[in-house]
Amino acid sequence: MQHDSIQFHNAGELRDVDDHGGRRVQRVPEAVRTDLNDGAQTRMCHPAGVELRFVPDPGETVSVTLSTDVRESIVRPFWGPFQSDEEYVVGAEPTTIEVEFPEKLGRIRDDHRAGLDYAPEVCRLRLPGEHRGGHVYYHGAAGARRPPRDDELPDRRYLAYGTSITEGEAPLGEHLTYVSQAATRLRADPINLGSCGTAFCDAAIADHIAARDDWDVATLAVSVNMVDRFSVAEFRERADYLVNTVAAENPGKPVVPVTIYPNARDVCAGSDEDGRCEQFRDALRDVAAASEHDNVHLREGREILDRLQGLTLDLVHPGDDAMIRMGENLAAELDPLLD
Repeated sequence: MQHDSIQFHNAGELRDVDDHGGRRVQRVPEAVRTDLNDGAQTRMCHPAGVELRFVPDPGETVSVTLSTDVRESIVRPFWGPFQSDEEYVVGAEPTTIEVEFPEKLGRIRDDHRAGLDYAPEVCRLRLPGEHRGGHVYYHGAAGARRPPRDDELPDRRYLAYGTSITEGEAPLGEHLTYVSQAATRLRADPINLGSCGTAFCDAAIADHIAARDDWDVATLAVSVNMVDRFSVAEFRERADYLVNTVAAENPGKPVVPVTIYPNARDVCAGSDEDGRCEQFRDALRDVAAASEHDNVHLREGREILDRLQGLTLDLVHPGDDAMIRMGENLAAELDPLLD
């Protein structure tokens, strides 16, 4: 979406909130959010993978004012694919971020520019997911600017739905989530709809993803969040609706269900005596095998997260190294499907 000559990438709505001077940046429109389970309604207000994108006029300083609630947020600027050495801590009081195009990037030769996925003139203020920040509010911008053109951005998009692993709980920055890492290797723009602890395959999120026309490949990593809350039969029913609704409405696009990633229940003695995680994996395998849509391509979580090394101490959430490896493995699976 675009507002104030800024592209709000991965945002579904800027929402006016009572008694708040800014507009809340949400990943889905309010009509979708309020139909999700209670926890996911909050998670979709955390702007994981949201970017405020604009191109300053030559020599112009652009300022963007943001605030947060829940907790402080770390906002990192990128210029195209280049990571800034600055970061901004945004809290409850409105904070103004000022940026100006780095002169050195303007001297990159044309033969090297041709290999870039994003034009270096595009400023990308990357907002954090739940574990690195709060709900972010937009208060306005100043300075001559324009939204990026299509030819300044990747020409394909990768959408991901899943749990906190997808949203990116443990890595130190948004650019280190497996969604971002896979997208980089696919030369695609990432759309992150991860929902920490609340990826329950709600019908509302299935309908929302199915109706979108802005993605070329989608992964549906479902769902360790449901193992302790739903029966296997309930999971199968919800996963069936998610996978087949998205696939039916997007017949020309790969839809990739991903079985539960390896976690502590699989590897720790006495943690999963009844093999419940594997029952959920089998249910998703059954859904994919029974699908009448030939654009459904099941992938195994244990082949994407293919070793324990790099997990955090809970043996569930991938840290930086594991996320990078997941992005590499996943991109290798998705690239042939996109081709």
